[in-house]
Amino acid sequence: MRVSLPAGIAIGLAALFSVFHLVLGVASLATVSEVGPVLTCMALYAAASGVAIFLPGRPLPVWAACFSLATALVMPVIAAPVVDLTDKNDSTTWWVAAVGTLMVVLVVRGRRAFAWVGVVFVTLFVVVWAGPGAFGDLGLVGDLTWVAVATGFAVAMDRATRTTQEFLRAEQETADWQAAQDAHVFERQFRLSQTTRMALPMLERVIERDGDLTDDERAECLHLEQAIRDEIRGRSLLSDDVRDEVMRLRRRGATVQLHDDGGLDDLEVDDLRRVHAEIAEALRGARDADNVIVRTVAEGSEAAVTIVGLRLDTAASESAALGAGLDDEDEDEDDSVVLWTEIPRRAAV
Repeated sequence: MRVSLPAGIAIGLAALFSVFHLVLGVASLATVSEVGPVLTCMALYAAASGVAIFLPGRPLPVWAACFSLATALVMPVIAAPVVDLTDKNDSTTWWVAAVGTLMVVLVVRGRRAFAWVGVVFVTLFVVVWAGPGAFGDLGLVGDLTWVAVATGFAVAMDRATRTTQEFLRAEQETADWQAAQDAHVFERQFRLSQTTRMALPMLERVIERDGDLTDDERAECLHLEQAIRDEIRGRSLLSDDVRDEVMRLRRRGATVQLHDDGGLDDLEVDDLRRVHAEIAEALRGARDADNVIVRTVAEGSEAAVTIVGLRLDTAASESAALGAGLDDEDEDEDDSVVLWTEIPRRAAV
């Protein structure tokens, strides 16, 4: 957002003043000693004003600012020798006010340094050429005043623009922070409601029996605790069907691990539902697996989810139960893969 005058009004005023100086230049042709230098100055001024006023972009390109400054430096040198200072016709020194107007345009277009060089040069040149009395008689006071006023206005507008941008940035940061807080609150409430829905019946049973639970009920408590952990570690992998199949496997005695490492966030709703359906179908087929691992695949891969089912060797399981402690290499050799499924990220056409 930029604080500024409407572009049409600013361009219209600048063009009106520029045309007014050209009219004065035409009026001075009858009083100067030579017409050629005045026409040259008028042509340069018209070109420089047109470029400075109508060229798009802010700040003004450097080449355009240099062209306007060069015009301001050349015009007094060309026009002054053909002016008769004894003639009190104000139109003969039209170029003094014209340079001031052009420099005001440069200030507004964001080239204050160029503008001050031009107005200081024309002031010193006219004072040296016509004497100190010309400072007030030929309009130099007006040039300096208008450039100073334009500079102050431009500085104030730039400061207002920066302040507005800072406010907008602070507002955006506040909105982002509020959105993040709302998301955290929603996520926390959702997890609490999910946990309450899953664990409340068992907690009520624990209270009713004063903690005196059967072995099956204690095992069910462990299953519920694992299901709550799934909501944290594997939430993008879960749907109602997947939850049911995971619980069925655990109640059968299998170990099920869900790992959400990211990679499903970019999926469309239909693709995510398809992935959940295929996970549930794969878990239904893991009847012989003692250890099932479901893990997401990072973005960039063709697969979205990998499911591995392992069947433990009976002897190894008994040794582990007796505390024999087989090392990892022997344990990996004793495990056999009974399920290997990769669910694609996109449905096959």
